[in-house]
Amino acid sequence: MGFTEIFAATHDAALKRAGILDEGGAAGADAGPAGQAVRIPDISDFEVEQLGDLAGTAVHAGGADYELTLVDVASDTLLAVPPAMVRALADLLTYETEGDGNVLEDVAEQWAAQEDMPFDAGQARTYVQLVAELAAGIDDSERTGLYVWSA
Repeated sequence: MGFTEIFAATHDAALKRAGILDEGGAAGADAGPAGQAVRIPDISDFEVEQLGDLAGTAVHAGGADYELTLVDVASDTLLAVPPAMVRALADLLTYETEGDGNVLEDVAEQWAAQEDMPFDAGQARTYVQLVAELAAGIDDSERTGLYVWSA
């Protein structure tokens, strides 16, 4: 298994970036502004959906549709993150719980504990933090969205 990349972009920029990644270009990471992508080795879009479900449950927004959707019929590797998942992921940065719990860390631990996950809770926390920051930066007025590329 290769890697999955989660990134913020406009629709057109997402298609361009996916095209570069589809061709095997590591330059896909250079197709957008620095800090606008998180590349996670050895997972697929399925694990990203698991993260969305865990985030939704953690911020009491469970039951929403967290299924990634195809962006364009010409590419089966580029998927869009639904708005409900973007909000749930962004909320991990600010959601307050009763007591001393940290919801982002809890989600990271639960995600790392999923079957066949290729990283531990510490690495998961880094990934979840970065993805949550990407989600928080999505701006409807700029027509940006969160996308997942997975081969």
